[in-house]
Amino acid sequence: MAVKFVMKDEQVKELKERIAEHKQKPGPLMPTLHDAQRIFGCIPVQVQKLIAEELGESVAKINGVVTFYSHFSIEPKGQHIIGVCLGTACYVRGSQQILDAISGELKIKAGETTEDGLFTLEATRCIGACGLAPVFTIDGKVYGSANPTVARKALEEYLQK
Repeated sequence: MAVKFVMKDEQVKELKERIAEHKQKPGPLMPTLHDAQRIFGCIPVQVQKLIAEELGESVAKINGVVTFYSHFSIEPKGQHIIGVCLGTACYVRGSQQILDAISGELKIKAGETTEDGLFTLEATRCIGACGLAPVFTIDGKVYGSANPTVARKALEEYLQK
């Protein structure tokens, strides 16, 4: 289930101010996209159209950049981002079972966000913690030598906050 995106007037105002600053320098697109991601939490087509209009670029160009770089998202993400590494070392040590356990607990699939907007679950590639395999992250915090029980306990901490 996708979280509904709402573009607020104060966010639009802030982005337009940042774009005006970026236009004073060469190459305003990337800094603008980083600001849009920070301000809105994602860069859906509505925001891409605004950026295209303000920078005098095509929506196709903006969309091409947004969809190329994994840092940018076109859909709203949850308050907490859970990433389960499916790189080779993690996968052979059981990370798919961790992904399945978290998916079952949250009742969402990888790439989805819970209806309440609290969690987004992502299947990721190697995060460079192969010695701790299998690993998953919640908001960048790495949980190593993990298993489904560790994952459920970690989730409980975030659900109690």
